[in-house]
Amino acid sequence: MDFDFTEDQESLRDAVRRWVDKDYGFEQRRAIVRAGGFSREAYDGLAGLGLSALAVPEAQGGLGFGPVEAMVVMEELGRGLVMEPYAQAALVAPAVLAHAPDALQAQWLPRIAAGDALVVLAHQERGARYRLDRCDTQADDQGRISGRKSLVPAGDRADAFIVPARHAQGLALYLVERQAPGVSAGGHLLQDGSRAAELVLDGAPGTRLVGADQGLAVLELAADVAIAALCAEAVGAMDRLVAITADYLNTRKQFGVAISSFQALRHRMADVKMQLELARSMSYFATLKLGDGADSRRRALSQAKLQLGQSMRFVGQQCTQLHGGIGVTDEYISSHYFKRLTVMEMQFGDSLHHLGEVSQRMQDQAGVFS
Repeated sequence: MDFDFTEDQESLRDAVRRWVDKDYGFEQRRAIVRAGGFSREAYDGLAGLGLSALAVPEAQGGLGFGPVEAMVVMEELGRGLVMEPYAQAALVAPAVLAHAPDALQAQWLPRIAAGDALVVLAHQERGARYRLDRCDTQADDQGRISGRKSLVPAGDRADAFIVPARHAQGLALYLVERQAPGVSAGGHLLQDGSRAAELVLDGAPGTRLVGADQGLAVLELAADVAIAALCAEAVGAMDRLVAITADYLNTRKQFGVAISSFQALRHRMADVKMQLELARSMSYFATLKLGDGADSRRRALSQAKLQLGQSMRFVGQQCTQLHGGIGVTDEYISSHYFKRLTVMEMQFGDSLHHLGEVSQRMQDQAGVFS
């Protein structure tokens, strides 16, 4: 199988990398963290590159690109430790809205493509333990929604939310605008410096995007799109962290020689590189499986997230230990990669959750790759 990227995909990668190098350097990122962990100016910069239109159909003012182009973009954003919720707003939201009525697509997709509307998924609830079918948020017949959602990406800065809510017929998906009555979003920082919010809905008016007959299936698709994007972002972050660590080992000297010459450290770096390449191959696997049927797709994405979780933990811990004390200081960039990888391992299901998912979906198969 040919895993080479096309010329257009490489051009896309170069454009995103140049933007990150120019407009999202380490000091600029630290300034964004100090300012609250989210920069609308930075997100507008991504939109200026056309990235907010990446997954929006051409008929709605987008570029109509597919999962591979999204993976390319996410790898570069991971290398740059970009905190703005690009995947949520530009990849997940269009995937959900593609199943909404035509009038709602026409209302929101062009705005998402232009970067004018930041729409994020607000699905996580306390006690759900990553299970998408567990939802205590309720919606009445008039579309008024009451409940609480946790860890909503940039929730107090977003323009609207995609909210799963339990209706009499089952789980449906609604669009709720942040400025609507009955909506309260309290923002806070996460460990990696990014911004999230606790969303409280008290009779908030919502517009139904997907009915109860398809609500859970579309929510699962949205989660899988987010997991594939997260896997690609993690590969980019790990790739950059490994490069930083290798440079440090080649520069740091002990006993008059670079510590990269020590055999024990070389073996540890070889193990790190192996985990990175395992993660990269599973990220490709996840991206290519997004077009499969629900059962095959869900199993594949859990397999990928399980491997990525193991790789993120191993690479982050080993690279930090190889740096010594400087690896945990806020002034040094590698510590921020470690924190970002730690947070990503917990998002959209931690390793233990996806190990259970893989086990349940194996059924009578002899291995996880059947």
